[in-house]
Amino acid sequence: MNLAQLLAAAARRLPQAPAIALGMRTVATYGALAARVACLAAGMRSRFGLAPGDRVALVMENCPQYYEVMFACWHAGLAAVPINAKLHPKETAYIVGNSGTKLCFATPELAGGIAGCEVIDVTSPTYARLEARPAAPAEVRPDDLAWLFYTSGTTGVPKGAMLTHRNLLFASQTYYADIDRLAPGDSILHAAPLSHGSGLYGLPHFAAGALNVIPESGGFKPEEIFGLIAAHGGVSLFAAPTMIVRLLASPAAGSADLRNLKTITYGGAPMYVADAQRAIDLFGSRLYQLFGQGESPMTITGLPQAEHAARRHLETCGYARTGVEVRVADENDLDLSPGEVGEILTRSDCVMAGYWENPQATAQTLRGGWLHTGDLGSLDEAGYLTIRDRSKDMIISGGSNIYPREIEEVLLRHPAVLECSVVGRPHVEWGEEVVAFVVRSGDVSAGELDALCLEHIARFKRPRDYRFVDALPKNSYGKVLKTELRRLLTPP
Repeated sequence: MNLAQLLAAAARRLPQAPAIALGMRTVATYGALAARVACLAAGMRSRFGLAPGDRVALVMENCPQYYEVMFACWHAGLAAVPINAKLHPKETAYIVGNSGTKLCFATPELAGGIAGCEVIDVTSPTYARLEARPAAPAEVRPDDLAWLFYTSGTTGVPKGAMLTHRNLLFASQTYYADIDRLAPGDSILHAAPLSHGSGLYGLPHFAAGALNVIPESGGFKPEEIFGLIAAHGGVSLFAAPTMIVRLLASPAAGSADLRNLKTITYGGAPMYVADAQRAIDLFGSRLYQLFGQGESPMTITGLPQAEHAARRHLETCGYARTGVEVRVADENDLDLSPGEVGEILTRSDCVMAGYWENPQATAQTLRGGWLHTGDLGSLDEAGYLTIRDRSKDMIISGGSNIYPREIEEVLLRHPAVLECSVVGRPHVEWGEEVVAFVVRSGDVSAGELDALCLEHIARFKRPRDYRFVDALPKNSYGKVLKTELRRLLTPP
């Protein structure tokens, strides 16, 4: 089934229902959105000669056009390539090149920095006129590529997780099964990037004829979020734990009108139990925690609202989602007993088809038919999963994955950097922040290294602190002991 049918079916039932709002203002009904999507899809195919399966990049801040382009890609039988708007132009260029993207849609602040393909500013007259005679949604197979999501790897080179129409439909159905039942009159507030989980959580809401609300700021401002919750009906929200912490700290929290709030789904990074308790104090039983990753988007385990209401199992990330299998295995992929720590493995119709043009990484990650998450955890007797550690050295800051080697590669470009090692340091608001330990072979300042990072990687990845040391701690094999470096950053 083509995912574009979710929108088309809702538009047939509810043509006058509001589909997208910008802040308080409805900007598209279901009938108007479906008509625009069908014409835009035809224009994309006819004007640019795109064939089924071709890739189209979305490099946008949150805006109403995001869903127009996304559904138009699927309507035309094309694959969408969502690219984080915060990435450095060089990182964006790598994804465009590696994916073989032929056409890119971008918001105006980002359009000028994209190379390697045709770029259309979604606020331009060209975009407004990009229409042709509409046709029915393209015929696609369930396992055809729908969403090519690039997730960083420990090598520092992003890998494209190939998510199919089947994968995203399964994720949408498990939303209904595990998180919430939706109906016309409900809404979802997109305060997190549409290029990630929030964008995919729009799908079950579109299928139900609910309203997708995009803040006018295009991002996350706690006071604005509380105002939109009060203004719209049956509000759901996806948030990283850091976003919830910011909501709790907002002066508006004490007087917020939460009567219209249905559900806050949170994930993307660990939530400290103390923060979860504070969130329950404010939001009550409306919280649902999920564990997933780009290779199995938003859908591995979950901790339901009832568990939050009872304040049970808050140290865990819940149990396997409906239709999902979860195991904890040793280095030989043999199951471990309850309480034993090993790698978390999962299998379901949500697991990616593989990595784009990377058969070696695909074979390693999907060996035996199971997704090897790279995360370490343990299962208890009842099947509740506790994450004991994350992918080997990954840093999670503000809900975004940051891989140290990518930063280390940049720092080592400076001729005065002899060695370096990057680790995460606990941060009250962001979860972790990046710290770089540097061994110098000549004169170099923190400011010079910061400028070097800003030239090559996204701002949010750069180190917040540089520690210049005489040597890095290593084991007998010469491997840097990052545990020792982290210990240096931990207060006694």
